[in-house]
Amino acid sequence: MSYTLTGKLVVAISSRALFDFEEENRIFESTDDSAYMKLQLERLSKAAQTGVAFPLVKKLLAFNEEGEQRVEVVILSRNDPVSGLRVFRSAEHHGLHLERGVFTRGRPPYHYLRSLHANLFLSANEDDVRATIDAGFPAARVYPESSKTAESHPNEIRIAFDGDAVLFSDEAEQVFQSEGLVAFVDHESKKAAIPLPPGPFKPLLEALHSLQRTTSEKGMRIRTALVTARSAPAHERAIRTLMAWGVDVDEAMFLGGLSKSEFLREFEPDFFFDDQTGHCQSAASVAPTGHVVSGVSNKPKN
Repeated sequence: MSYTLTGKLVVAISSRALFDFEEENRIFESTDDSAYMKLQLERLSKAAQTGVAFPLVKKLLAFNEEGEQRVEVVILSRNDPVSGLRVFRSAEHHGLHLERGVFTRGRPPYHYLRSLHANLFLSANEDDVRATIDAGFPAARVYPESSKTAESHPNEIRIAFDGDAVLFSDEAEQVFQSEGLVAFVDHESKKAAIPLPPGPFKPLLEALHSLQRTTSEKGMRIRTALVTARSAPAHERAIRTLMAWGVDVDEAMFLGGLSKSEFLREFEPDFFFDDQTGHCQSAASVAPTGHVVSGVSNKPKN
């Protein structure tokens, strides 16, 4: 019987999100892929340093127990297959058990997400992230310079999500940007009982919720947080939406314009996802951060 990824939490990740290949990437961008390949081959026996998503991946893989493979992490990279050798060797050096990878040598890799049944794609390439979200999969552009100080809580994964344009659609955000705060509050108050349409990260939250139900009290745990600029009374629609979906979060922070970074410092997430670059840049100083290239705030400028 062939192996199947159905029913597992599948995370696809680029090599730059998992390992620190920033120096090599500068070579690639300033010359061509042949110089990059030559450098990677020369460094084949030298393990790369861990990247921003490494702690998250390490914890996710800890959900797997003998005879029970709950999580699959797959390398999905624009790298060439030769450079992929260094990625797998680096993973082995750092104690990550990775078996699967797809290397496309410059071709956008998101086409393979459907075959992988992926619940999340993490990449340092904004174009790939945008294309992935457009194709209907949760994805975020990692900030390679993000702080990795949140490598605490060894038996618990902590993930924080923004609301609008991340967990939820950007329906309300469009009202805010076009008509202002007063109109936004009025819109959300009138529609408090109507669930928001799903955003790109609803499938990931559902997958995490499902994974949590399969684990024992003694095993790895998941703690989630909603960290949003919404405030009362606009908070009600967000909570009611989660209730309608049949999923919940452990913590909810309705900050009404307060800086998210100080609250994230206290929550100590293994990853934070937001659609606003300003929030991401601030959050990256305290926690691993991913930019969700989605919604009205991220429409390409003509």
